[in-house]
Amino acid sequence: MNKTMLAILKVLDKHPDKIIGSREISRQLKMLGIELTERTVRYHLRILDERGYTKVFGKEGRKITQKGRDELSQALVSEKVGFIISKIETLSYLTDLDIEKNEGNVILNVSYFPKEKLKEALRIMKPVFSSHYVMCDRVVMCKGSKKIGELVVPDGQIGFGTVCSVTINGIFLKAGIPVTSKFGGVLQIENSEPTRFTALISYEGSSLDPLEIFIKSKMTDVLGAVKNRSGKILASFREIPVVSLENARELSNNLTKNGIGGVLIIGNPNQPLLEMPVSVDKAGMVIVGGLNPIAALEEAGIPTLSKAMSTLYKFSELIKFKELL
Repeated sequence: MNKTMLAILKVLDKHPDKIIGSREISRQLKMLGIELTERTVRYHLRILDERGYTKVFGKEGRKITQKGRDELSQALVSEKVGFIISKIETLSYLTDLDIEKNEGNVILNVSYFPKEKLKEALRIMKPVFSSHYVMCDRVVMCKGSKKIGELVVPDGQIGFGTVCSVTINGIFLKAGIPVTSKFGGVLQIENSEPTRFTALISYEGSSLDPLEIFIKSKMTDVLGAVKNRSGKILASFREIPVVSLENARELSNNLTKNGIGGVLIIGNPNQPLLEMPVSVDKAGMVIVGGLNPIAALEEAGIPTLSKAMSTLYKFSELIKFKELL
């Protein structure tokens, strides 16, 4: 599997429900910096067909197969180091939420869990959505075969979208405050106060979202943090320029007033925050993880599958969690 064929699979994977022809694939490859004629694209597609990575639909074009998706997720993992930080930067730029009007796009995490567990899942997540450990109390939920953004919910599953913490990066960026995402981690809570990070993964050195890893590794205790005031939640550590501190604190307060939380702590200039050192002329900032409600489901024994930073979604089309009850 060479880079060219992987690039073709990436193009097809972006449109899982659409048949795409060689002309359109050639056009989209140019966006990735790869110049290929339609004829050359067709040559590579024939090889992908033979290997079972793509499926032919006459002269209309191809679709990626499940085998192709599996290969795409596993191939050239060394090249995916830094993929997460790149995705964070791209989605931050594309976020355009107007917090005063509550209009524009936010970033969603999309998670799946069995539909027969729906009633139990809502009961478990209810106290989490009433706590300070969620980004926002607005969500989207749908049943199998329907779509959340560009993602199709598998049959027999419930699709559940929560606001991703990277939305904060985008809002700050639009306000002229650049945010550097440093680590995703597990944050210890004692007597309702954050004390220290107990586990960290650098965004720049990872090919996977750190919070997905912590959830599946059973390293959280979100339910303990909510019910007993002591536990471990998902959070991330970020940095902002010292010169923007006043504006950042004001913006954080405005976000809270408009129903978007997430900013747990903003530190002081050039000083460690929760034992974490900061870069020169920077201040630390701790953001709660958007997947904390899903972590609570895993803790309660409900199997989940999450795709962090899955899609952009209109904030106005989200509904309050309490409306699901």
